[in-house]
Amino acid sequence: MVLLLALVGCASASPEASAANELTWQDAKARTQAMEMEIADSIPQDKVTKVDQLPTGMLIDCDGSSVNWAGAATVTLAAGTEPEPLVRELEAKYRDNRFDIKVRDPAPAGHYEVQLRSPDSAEIYIIKRGVEPSTIRIASGSECFPWPEDESIRGDF
Repeated sequence: MVLLLALVGCASASPEASAANELTWQDAKARTQAMEMEIADSIPQDKVTKVDQLPTGMLIDCDGSSVNWAGAATVTLAAGTEPEPLVRELEAKYRDNRFDIKVRDPAPAGHYEVQLRSPDSAEIYIIKRGVEPSTIRIASGSECFPWPEDESIRGDF
């Protein structure tokens, strides 16, 4: 997942994304985590037993002077609920949204995967069955934002 987010994060942003240059990592994290929760909240609540959102994430290089914030959330489903139909429903919901959709069927892990990609920035949400069969994983990456060259991107953010 980190490699995929890093590769997508390296895509150059268009001029429309220049507003992201004002983002702090805290803002990028807050926006990205809010979108993770919007996606999780789009799953019918009778199918969800809990949502675990990682409290911290990491910074990944976009290019030499900018980074993006990467995190994830895991939705645990009610017993007997299959993740794939719900992932397909999320694809349909976001098809006419602000994202470009990329589907991988099957993805390298062998499951159906939907990627919501911003057409203007490196922002991405990868939605697929989690490691546990009764989960959906929402991996995320924010827009790119400037990062001082003399500051490390290592650690939890």
